[in-house]
Amino acid sequence: MRRIHLLVVSAFVLACGGDARPSAGETETDVPTVYTVNYPLHYFAERIGGDLVSVHFPAPADVDPAFWTPDAEALAGYQGADLILLNGATYAKWLAVVSLPESRLVNTSAGFEDRYIHIESAVTHSHGLGGEHSHEGTAFTTWLDPTLAVEHARAIADAFVARWPEHDEAFETGLQSLEADLLALDNQTADIVVQDPNKVLLGSHPVYQYLAARYALELHAVQWEPDEAPSEAQWQAFEVLVAEHPAQWMLWEAEPLAETAARLRARGVEPIVFDQCGNVPSAGDYLSVMRENLENLRRAYR
Repeated sequence: MRRIHLLVVSAFVLACGGDARPSAGETETDVPTVYTVNYPLHYFAERIGGDLVSVHFPAPADVDPAFWTPDAEALAGYQGADLILLNGATYAKWLAVVSLPESRLVNTSAGFEDRYIHIESAVTHSHGLGGEHSHEGTAFTTWLDPTLAVEHARAIADAFVARWPEHDEAFETGLQSLEADLLALDNQTADIVVQDPNKVLLGSHPVYQYLAARYALELHAVQWEPDEAPSEAQWQAFEVLVAEHPAQWMLWEAEPLAETAARLRARGVEPIVFDQCGNVPSAGDYLSVMRENLENLRRAYR
């Protein structure tokens, strides 16, 4: 069945202009270039493609890629790439205002659009250099559900085989190795959560929807930033939230300010880091960050 699916994908790419001729970023001797819109896709593509592709993710380290806009140099890189891997689910807002070659775009979540999580209302806020925005619409951190991360990876492998079929066995080997790691994460997370399936958790930011959905977590999020002290109005709203949903643990994308952590602990809430890993980590890689996330989560369930 997988071979049949790859043949269908190949036919689609050829129909859209993805023929065997070298494209803007590829010559007969060059390694083809692949650009991604976030770090998880970058990691998946490197695991699958190995040395057969050159994968690029040009977003600066201090931005949220979901709300980043590439400068002229980065945009030129995307436009000249042989393949551009998109996350889908309304990720990378800048895609709506630029022109990219349609035949080279791959929406890696197109196969599970029926599993998107839609957010009815959200507060407008800002963090980093991304300006004001809200999380209203479609939740986009799809890869925090490891089974959806597998779907992203399979879509990448399919696109690689369709574009470069001479390397199909190497791509399949890379995919199988990556799938095994992602499914191990899924099993380990389920083993942690089953210890206390009714535990109530808090989130510092509305980015954990797919994690909560996958493992049936009762998780309630606020709109706080790790590097900003919450206002008194935010603390008052937090008190109301905790009164309605008593919780002793709060997930953060990064370590909160010391004063914020101290005030949470005084309230009986322990902060733990669960990094969504949308951008390149300061140390390690996607898999090591996710494993560290699980160790942090284990503390709450222990």
